[in-house]
Amino acid sequence: MNVSRIAVAGGIAATTVLLLAGPASAHVSVQPQGEAAKGGYATINFKVPNERDNASTVKLEVNFPTDHPLSSVSPQAVPGWKIDVTKATLAKPLDVHGKKVTEAVSKVTWTADASAAIKPGYFQQFPLSVGQLPDDADQLVFKALQTYSNKEIVRWIEETPASGEEPENPAPVLTLTDAAADAHGAAASDSASSDDKSTGTEAAGHTTEAAEDSGSASDSTARVLGVVGIVIGIAGVAFGVLARRRTV
Repeated sequence: MNVSRIAVAGGIAATTVLLLAGPASAHVSVQPQGEAAKGGYATINFKVPNERDNASTVKLEVNFPTDHPLSSVSPQAVPGWKIDVTKATLAKPLDVHGKKVTEAVSKVTWTADASAAIKPGYFQQFPLSVGQLPDDADQLVFKALQTYSNKEIVRWIEETPASGEEPENPAPVLTLTDAAADAHGAAASDSASSDDKSTGTEAAGHTTEAAEDSGSASDSTARVLGVVGIVIGIAGVAFGVLARRRTV
């Protein structure tokens, strides 16, 4: 009897944990296509799941970080969604490829047509091309607002504390990877150059050897021809002497 009660209690507890964990795991997130390298450009996707059974997601607002502003933000068209890009003047201009940039994108808003809203049980991705990514940060935090058809707004704006415990409504975080080391590329280039030089040297060596072989062969032929000429000359002289003797 006690065993049965314990089993039932354990089942209820497990079910409760799953129910509580479910909504927390399905939140607005951001991931790069490939890698988001520091100092470079990347295509990123905001993934928006619909977490309600009685409403559809009709709007998404993504706020861009002000501590690391991005000078270039280009959204990809999403069928059935209107896209608004909001820019703001920077307190400190950015130096991008030698040019001063005085404004950057502060927010991108997607608004759905009635037929394009994210229905219960579905999700939608919203792609952006962004850059130039900072080279002095390990991540970028994008605070997002998700609006449902019943006027409910879920604010995905909480940053993960130092303890590492995920908050109830975490903000989307883009993890940045280290840029590819130029030294490696240079080393590869130097190695290739070295290989080319080595190959060229070897080729030159082979050419020289071939020339030497050809010269040696020519010398041998000349010597043979010289000996043959001498023999023929001696034979001619002997023939002439004999002919004179017969005549006399």
